[in-house]
Amino acid sequence: MDSIKYKHKTFEDKRLEYIEKVYQVGEGEPEKVIIWLHGLGADFNDFVPIMSQLKLKNCVKFIFPNAPFRPITINNGHETRAWFDIRDLSSLDSAVDREGIRMSVHLIDELIGSLIKSGYKSEHIIVAGFSQGGVIAYNTLLYSKYNLGGIIALSCYLPTLNLSAKEFAVQKDKKTPIIACHGKQDMVVPYEVGLNAYNALRDAGFYIMWLSYTMDHGVCEDELRDIELWLHERFI
Repeated sequence: MDSIKYKHKTFEDKRLEYIEKVYQVGEGEPEKVIIWLHGLGADFNDFVPIMSQLKLKNCVKFIFPNAPFRPITINNGHETRAWFDIRDLSSLDSAVDREGIRMSVHLIDELIGSLIKSGYKSEHIIVAGFSQGGVIAYNTLLYSKYNLGGIIALSCYLPTLNLSAKEFAVQKDKKTPIIACHGKQDMVVPYEVGLNAYNALRDAGFYIMWLSYTMDHGVCEDELRDIELWLHERFI
């Protein structure tokens, strides 16, 4: 039976706390890494169970970072774990916290850099994210200085759709595979908003797959099986 090794670490330089776990198959050492980002108000424990739900064929290192605490405008300034501020829930593209997004992408980029220094190849690193975490995953794809192995974007959107094609071209390799999944009954991040992100990236030349499900703002069994298949075919 597959086993999971548990280890906690703190990324001291940038104070980005994260949980590190290894999905163990046989006696091998992981050569691939999945960095999985939680959504607004959750923490790094939120997606830990997904490891045992994905039936992978090889050893994989999972890293689950904690977003910093920050005040959230739509919550009357109450502080919670978040990758960036949400200022207007009725229009996710309105008054976008670009600085917060930029800072979070920088933190993830520094984490990727530390993994590369420890011996991992950038093309063997996937960034996955749900909701707010998916926004950071998309933006890491666009603005990271590294060419990644893939992006998993779940129930999220791209609040930078008004960027010019020239700015989209910051990404060095548009062949990075992306899987974008969304619920048709999502009332938090509307389906159309997620679809708009897919269309924008596809039209800009990115290698992206779009899948939709009969669900609300969450993750379903069919979605997990599709992610699993995508990982097997393109990454693990």
